[in-house]
Amino acid sequence: MAPPHRTPSRGRTDRKSGISGPSRRTLLAGVAALGALGAAGCSRVATASDTEGGDLLDRLRAQGVARLGIAGEIPFGYIDKDGELTGEAPELAKVIFKRLGVDRVQPVPTEFGSLIPGLASQQFDVVAAGMYINPERCEQVIFSDPDYQMLDSFIVRKGNPLGLHDYRDVVEKKARFATGTGYAEIAYAVEAGYEESDILIVPDQVAGLNAVEAGRVDVFAGTALTTREVVKKSGKAEVTEAFKPIVDGEPHVDGGGFCFRPTETSLRDAFNEELHQLKESGELLRILRPFGFTDDEMTDLTAKELCGG
Repeated sequence: MAPPHRTPSRGRTDRKSGISGPSRRTLLAGVAALGALGAAGCSRVATASDTEGGDLLDRLRAQGVARLGIAGEIPFGYIDKDGELTGEAPELAKVIFKRLGVDRVQPVPTEFGSLIPGLASQQFDVVAAGMYINPERCEQVIFSDPDYQMLDSFIVRKGNPLGLHDYRDVVEKKARFATGTGYAEIAYAVEAGYEESDILIVPDQVAGLNAVEAGRVDVFAGTALTTREVVKKSGKAEVTEAFKPIVDGEPHVDGGGFCFRPTETSLRDAFNEELHQLKESGELLRILRPFGFTDDEMTDLTAKELCGG
């Protein structure tokens, strides 16, 4: 997901008039009632456990439903035009939780920046929003191994008049720069030398596209996947070639996964086991392909590596 802001070393989910489908704000509004109805209809709410490794998986099996924190971001996790939960993370969650003996999943919408706090306060059982795995977040939650890897790219005006191909270009050419709320791209731009106070923060990639098309900014930074999807219907903007941002002086590749409360290692481990089987069989790519993922986004990175451990 273009992903959220961290100190240089990690978006988005994180991550709308440029692509088919509603905006994140519209999506959140549209699913709020659905989440509220689902919560009201659930008579048993998972609570914290002192059991070593946690007993959440057993309780989810008994309830028959797992609550997924989503951020209404195409293609990571959203409600489609028919009112159905979809996106790369929810579709993968449906498959894995079914294999784990949990029959269905229920969306709980929130803003991207509220996902980890919402998980901690038990508003939902797992974050299924394509969240980037980075050391800062690893201090707060535990992650599955990533189900995808991601590079960055820019939305620019047609023809890329300023010749912007990476964050160093943005700094050197004094380009007007925008990215999304909480996105990792904030830190990448700052590491390249851009003043954080000069960054225009917008809600999502559609707002970023609109800002570029309207000439309010020269460039919007996001994940390669979300930027290439959002410009498909634009007649004024294009997406640059994907590139690796520089983190601590080295080219960096991000990876996104699911996150769990730190006490729930048993659920995380069981989830990882199923995820690895899907990777080995090739089924993972088949699940993610409808959302724009390609073989280039498949990865053998581990959460431990991305957490810096």
